[in-house]
Amino acid sequence: MAKKMRNAWLAACAIALTIGAAPLASDACTRVVYLGKNDDVITARSMDWKVDVGTNLWVFPRGTHHVGEAGPHSITWTSKYGSVIASGYDVSTTDGANEKGLMANVLWLVESSYPKPKAGDATLSIALWAQYVLDNFATVDEAVAALEKEPFVVVTDEVPGEPRLATLHLSMSDASGDSAIVEYIGGKQVIHHDRRYQVMTNSPTFDEQLALQSYWQEIGGTVMLPGTNRSADRFARASFYVNAIPKNDDPDLALASVVSVIRNASVPLGISTPDQPNISSTRWRTVFDHKRRLYVFESAMTPNTFWVDLKKLDFTEGTPVRKLDLGPDQRHTFAGEVSGQFVPAKPFRFAGLH
Repeated sequence: MAKKMRNAWLAACAIALTIGAAPLASDACTRVVYLGKNDDVITARSMDWKVDVGTNLWVFPRGTHHVGEAGPHSITWTSKYGSVIASGYDVSTTDGANEKGLMANVLWLVESSYPKPKAGDATLSIALWAQYVLDNFATVDEAVAALEKEPFVVVTDEVPGEPRLATLHLSMSDASGDSAIVEYIGGKQVIHHDRRYQVMTNSPTFDEQLALQSYWQEIGGTVMLPGTNRSADRFARASFYVNAIPKNDDPDLALASVVSVIRNASVPLGISTPDQPNISSTRWRTVFDHKRRLYVFESAMTPNTFWVDLKKLDFTEGTPVRKLDLGPDQRHTFAGEVSGQFVPAKPFRFAGLH
């Protein structure tokens, strides 16, 4: 056992040095997918950001018209499916789920490099990337088949209030437990599609995250797990715990277990590491029970966890867009099921090249 621990420690140091030499992401998040009994699939994510990300919850019905907000060749579409989303600054979709049980999340990836549109290329603002998926597809397989054809070029824009471009990668999961990760590396779209891809964090790129996962699987989480807030360490912990928690017959216990995993991969509120700007406090967490269509929200600033039952929402075409105002820093307190507390609201305009 001592020799195994020593070898594990040496290998961990080598990996830490490799990751430490990589560029640091400016903000951090974690996403995990739980595959349980009785076809239970639960996806959780944390939103880690150094300032208030201005998040509210929105309901978009079927038949919502969208423009790609990326110049004269922007794509347009009308949503096939209704969705509940968490906004970023009320100018983008950062997270959400649709009525068919598909979830989409965007997380920071500093290594992202988007292609420059050529003359006549169809374009889409990065602010609508996740929304496009939720509006148009019922499954990960459908989404991947469409995205592989590269129907548009993703156009990035500055983060609100900051002189830097948004650099994101997209994760998707569905009610069958399927998963996919979409990244733009060196100006090329790269799609990783497999049910086994249960965890995603930030840097490094996803292919390197898979290498880290293979390493930690050999060690085993009962021997040693990395405990820092760094992206690679959160990936290792989340990968171990999402598969170590019991596969429970009780869906409420399964949901509670997944909530505990995403809390374990979160960054305590107020944490600041001057020489490591990639470490940012967790602002909020979402958990989506794909089978029961429950979208759970937990703010770091309030004592309560609440949820939206998508089965209770009216997504009928022609119904108004609705909003749940979470307040500055998501401090408004809600409890229990809140589908009835959304109110009609003017849709926000997505960020882009207006």
